[in-house]
Amino acid sequence: MAERSRPVGGATTDRPPIMTVAPPGPAAQGPSPVERHRAPWASARGRERLLQLAFLLPAVVYLLLFFGYPVVQNVLMGFQEYTTATFYTGEAPWVGFANYGAVLTSAVFDQALLNTALFTVGSIAGQFVIGLAIAVFFQRRFPLSGVLRSLLLLPWLIPLIVSGAVWRWILDQDNGALNRFLGGLGLVGENPGWLTSTSLALIAVIGVNIWIGIPFNTTILYGGLQDIPEELYEAAALDGATGWRAFRHVTWPLLRPVVNVVLVLGVVYTIKVLDIILGLTAGGPANATQTIATQSYHLSFQEFEFGQGAALGNVLIVISLVFALLYLRANRRAGLG
Repeated sequence: MAERSRPVGGATTDRPPIMTVAPPGPAAQGPSPVERHRAPWASARGRERLLQLAFLLPAVVYLLLFFGYPVVQNVLMGFQEYTTATFYTGEAPWVGFANYGAVLTSAVFDQALLNTALFTVGSIAGQFVIGLAIAVFFQRRFPLSGVLRSLLLLPWLIPLIVSGAVWRWILDQDNGALNRFLGGLGLVGENPGWLTSTSLALIAVIGVNIWIGIPFNTTILYGGLQDIPEELYEAAALDGATGWRAFRHVTWPLLRPVVNVVLVLGVVYTIKVLDIILGLTAGGPANATQTIATQSYHLSFQEFEFGQGAALGNVLIVISLVFALLYLRANRRAGLG
């Protein structure tokens, strides 16, 4: 409080208090030279950051060794004349884009590219539509629904080479279970060559791949459906949106992020499917089921042209990356719009 003084004449005036300035403390003086030159990890925050990096280091080393190195080596092999002799001599002459020119201008490449597109589109469409329908069906509560969902995972859990062997027996032209069943019903006169006909082989392979991929789509989509609040359906029902209208205006918009993940992962996985096709047809008959993946395998491990096989594998990687980037960009624009 200001002191009051009584000057001559009896009037009083306020006198401001005397202010004292304290000397600057350690905080005001700034960090000392020792603190400025202290190592970044000497503080508690630095030690925490160092601990986080230590936990990440094993994962980074694993990715570099088992993912980064094979990809880099495959890219390099695509520019080299890499044959069986290379394993003994260690010599792999640099040939530039000669391997890419050989595989892109071969007579099989156009057929393999078309088969890859048909196989991917057909498999993804069938897996997604059937998987979504089953996921929506399992939203309802009914007895043994959990048991049925567990049994639905069996096609996904069985090793692919085993699935290929079983389906090859089922689709056999002479003694296959499918032809026996259709013949018993009188639906076919002659036994169709599901795996030996150039017009049916690709359809049969797509059907088997759809059967294998349905559990994956159903599981992911079912999980996405469980995250949609039930209150939204109740509010939509008050506005008269039930059944298909509820699916269109409530389920589908909220499920789109999950759908994007399912489709991108499905395409990246399906475009490189190898074991199912090898187990069923090995790319035949007459290259009717030959894809880029099977042709790359054929060049590498049957003709031992590892450089050309690596080049074709790199083409497949580029196609997958381009599709994923374009699809994600298109969906991001649609979401912003």
